[in-house]
Amino acid sequence: MSEKVRSVEEAYKFLMRGVVEVIPEDGLLKKLEESYRTGRPLKIKAGFDPTAPDLHLGHTVLINKLRQFQDLGHEVYFLIGDFTGMIGDPTGRSETRKALTREEVLKNAETYRRQVFKILDPEKTKIVFNSEWNEKLTPREFIELLAKFTVAQMLERDDFSKRFRENKPIFLHELLYPIIQGYDSVALRADVELGGTDQKFNLLVGRQLQKEFGQEPQVVMMMPLLVGLDGVQKMSKSYGNYVGIEEPPQEMFGKIMSISDELMITYYELLSNCSNEYLEKVKRGEIHPMEAKENLAFEIVERFHGREEAERARETFRKLFSKREIREEDLPEIVLPASRDEEWLPSILKEAGVINSTSEGKRLLQQGAVKINNEKITDPDFRLKREGKYIFRVGKKKFFLLRFE
Repeated sequence: MSEKVRSVEEAYKFLMRGVVEVIPEDGLLKKLEESYRTGRPLKIKAGFDPTAPDLHLGHTVLINKLRQFQDLGHEVYFLIGDFTGMIGDPTGRSETRKALTREEVLKNAETYRRQVFKILDPEKTKIVFNSEWNEKLTPREFIELLAKFTVAQMLERDDFSKRFRENKPIFLHELLYPIIQGYDSVALRADVELGGTDQKFNLLVGRQLQKEFGQEPQVVMMMPLLVGLDGVQKMSKSYGNYVGIEEPPQEMFGKIMSISDELMITYYELLSNCSNEYLEKVKRGEIHPMEAKENLAFEIVERFHGREEAERARETFRKLFSKREIREEDLPEIVLPASRDEEWLPSILKEAGVINSTSEGKRLLQQGAVKINNEKITDPDFRLKREGKYIFRVGKKKFFLLRFE
């Protein structure tokens, strides 16, 4: 038990922050009481299919909760679904997910391994791959595993039932996914499994399989899907409302400062490791929203880039937005190849990684959300010379120096 948390009740309250649902309802408290009584740390599991190479803050909601368990002395199993990743989780999908090759999965898994240790303590984390046990199942054992569920049970999943009603194909390997994920909990003898609210069906399959194998069923803890910077859609690169965990410190700081005061509370609950007492002060408005937001941005930037970079990002933000000073040396720099040609501005911004699509760039120009050297550019067909350097402002909070060389 961490020195900061001296009772089961304190630990329970700390761990329940931001949690949407626990199954069974009193399960976590009982597990913590048993752990405290016996001195045996709980086995905490969360699985991630490495289907994309980069993580954003939405992905870190579960990882941050793992760190909280870790800080309380429990065993954390960061499960990389290299086996299930080649199937593709059908959760929330209206069509069959494109299967990845083993090479793609392993390449993404290596990136995950590097990124998660920006949050988790590598000395206290056990990274496991579910191919370790799934590939060892004999055909007979695999059939016996499948025999524990019916097709009707699988079709109870909302996404499967919807596709079935709409006469869209459901392939057999997709029906197997929840069972294979559930078997991971059996293989690890997990006490607690974390997952998003969209994973409820899969998490409950794990409980059922543990019962079938004579194990005490795991407690299921479900976290909400983090809302993106727009305050509407879930955080996603496809919506352009995300904060990537490997983005430059100044950009990360500015993006977090751009969220609404209401959304800030949710971000505190899901991403911050501040004390419950401090969180309550933020909720009651005892801390000015700007100060609270700065503290949150500082904490998150420090987590991924270190204290020195966080302090620099905070000072840069204050100069840019409080003192209205803009100096080249304070800005994150983006360098692109130079040429004597002019090029459509949205294409350049996309190449620089500032926007996701040229249509987004065109929209920002029409909205007057782009400034170059403090001059507003509203022409959607604007062309920029690929030479020299320019100070850009895109949207309310994104400043950078674009250099061609």
